[in-house]
Amino acid sequence: MPESQGIVMDRRSRIRIISDFFFISFIGFIISSSVTKVCGDRENVLHRSLGPSMVLPLFLSTPNSSQQFAEGNFRRQLKKAEHRLPNARMRLYDDLLANGYYTTRLRIGTPPQEFALIVDSGSTVTYVPCSTCEQCGKHQDPRFQPDLSSTYKPLKCSMDCNCDNERVQCIYERQYAEMSSSSGVLGNDIVSFGNGSALEPQRAVFGCENMETGDLYSQRADGIMGLGRGPLSILDQLVDRGVISDSFSLCYGGMDVGGGAMVLGGISPPPEMVFSHSDPVRSPYYNIELKELHVGGSPLKLNPRVFDGKHGTVLDSGTTYAYLPEPVFVEFKNAIMKKLSHLKQIRGPDPNYKDICFSGAGSDVSQLKKTFPEVDMVFENGQKLSLAPENYLFRHSKVHGAYCLGIFQNGRDPTTLLGGIVVRNTLVTYDRENERIGFYKTNCSELWERLNVPGAPSPAPVTLSDRNSTTEVPPSLAPSGLPNYVLPDFQVGLITFEMSLSVKYTDLEPHITELAEFIAHELEVNTSQVHLLNYSHKGNESLIRWAIYPAGSVHYISNTTALSIIVRLSEHRVQLPDNFGSYELVKWKVEPPLKRTWWGKHFLAVVAGVVIITLVLGFTTFGIWVVWRRKQALNTYKPVDVVGPEQELQQL
Repeated sequence: MPESQGIVMDRRSRIRIISDFFFISFIGFIISSSVTKVCGDRENVLHRSLGPSMVLPLFLSTPNSSQQFAEGNFRRQLKKAEHRLPNARMRLYDDLLANGYYTTRLRIGTPPQEFALIVDSGSTVTYVPCSTCEQCGKHQDPRFQPDLSSTYKPLKCSMDCNCDNERVQCIYERQYAEMSSSSGVLGNDIVSFGNGSALEPQRAVFGCENMETGDLYSQRADGIMGLGRGPLSILDQLVDRGVISDSFSLCYGGMDVGGGAMVLGGISPPPEMVFSHSDPVRSPYYNIELKELHVGGSPLKLNPRVFDGKHGTVLDSGTTYAYLPEPVFVEFKNAIMKKLSHLKQIRGPDPNYKDICFSGAGSDVSQLKKTFPEVDMVFENGQKLSLAPENYLFRHSKVHGAYCLGIFQNGRDPTTLLGGIVVRNTLVTYDRENERIGFYKTNCSELWERLNVPGAPSPAPVTLSDRNSTTEVPPSLAPSGLPNYVLPDFQVGLITFEMSLSVKYTDLEPHITELAEFIAHELEVNTSQVHLLNYSHKGNESLIRWAIYPAGSVHYISNTTALSIIVRLSEHRVQLPDNFGSYELVKWKVEPPLKRTWWGKHFLAVVAGVVIITLVLGFTTFGIWVVWRRKQALNTYKPVDVVGPEQELQQL
């Protein structure tokens, strides 16, 4: 089994350690009381705002700062009534089980420095490795360099934060149950959310990491994007500033697919979305009111209160698997095994764990529902969320067609912890403003293109239904938004486009490779996929024709990737350095994969066959010749006493 990496990636222990919880809660209670005297009729709003932040041992609010948070929370209600706010729409990367997490790309500083951050609803701080870090591992991207950002400001020591030993700068410290930790200083800088975001770059407080241990040190991702409740949460900072509504959504890709989408801010929930109440006072984590579990249509014989122990039923996007209290796990395991008695039970891929695995189910994920039972989660309000097999299984890494339970016993902890596996291919909306969490089954890998962003223009869908080998559309017909855009109903094998550049270089040719790298980065494809077809120039004006090919040995570009490329080009979302000037898209074109003849498809196989046959015939011929020569040599041998013809002696 692939070992989980990064924060809360150890599947056997996921609940974070909250230092001095009751002590901090007591202080928070005193602060809350003092603020209530000042704010009067804002008591309820303030209670919701301060409740979650009480558990933070690093950032205790004075009455004045608490009042500021309360006013920010009050502004959230006003903003909702005034108009629809923009949101930050961001793509998710990686695969839940292969990496143990999902990441998104966040840019910090001026000019922006980009980082791959683990999306974690159970963390309250966003942090990246700092250039001054003395103990940081080797991660995906270079460390953040504050000196290279013209907008970076260190957060100076005050009564509102924990300070370093010199009492100069605010610091943060985080420890996690799998024995990893992170610590560093707090800074303030411009944070931007990518080209697909309707939200403009914003200032935010984040952690500049100076030390990391455990899985945090060895993980590939750069750091953590904290989406939990608390004044240091990047979500709370944006909400308190009034730039987004108090909500965010996550959508994780399915089994063997990965990817997905994230939205910071509100979205219009689908009519079929199922909701559960989420009490911010009940727990510092995002919780739901789970009351029943059904396996194959039959409810487990459990007391509903079993799901309410300790922190209750918690959703944590940074946790890989799901963990149930002991009585729930025993009943669930027995019910599953009873339904799967016709399958052979085998050992798990990792000898260190006693995984429950079954073989003989086949490798087609879409057919798993014919073998494995459906599991239903029933909430207190009676609404039900149905889980497909991919929501509680993971693929056996060593046995073809075998699967293992991705739900485990949570030790002696009575908390029910639901990690990312439970919500694969499920849009999860954390509607904090209305204290509820919604669930909607969908294809998360395609959601990035189909997501309807509030406040964004909603043009009529542009359908390219021509089935000819080539479809060409001028930029004026390109959609102004991602939603509802439909590609031709053939697989895309090639994307070509022409752009006009007002280049500042007198000779562009030496910089073509550099330009291709920038275009690949902006379109989020590999540099090897971007090819120059031709270009012409007159003065500073250049007309360049590019082609985007499928990656590696694949023969087509997925519709998700193709759609993203087309929209970014059509809407001028490709941002190039000033040296290349501004660009205009002249036209673009999508084509299906080339139809290869039988000879083209089997050319290599035929050549290999000819080579093999030639070698076999060559060795066979050579062998026959060697045998024949030996026989000839034997036939010419004469015994010593055999009379032979006389030889004439030559004169000396």
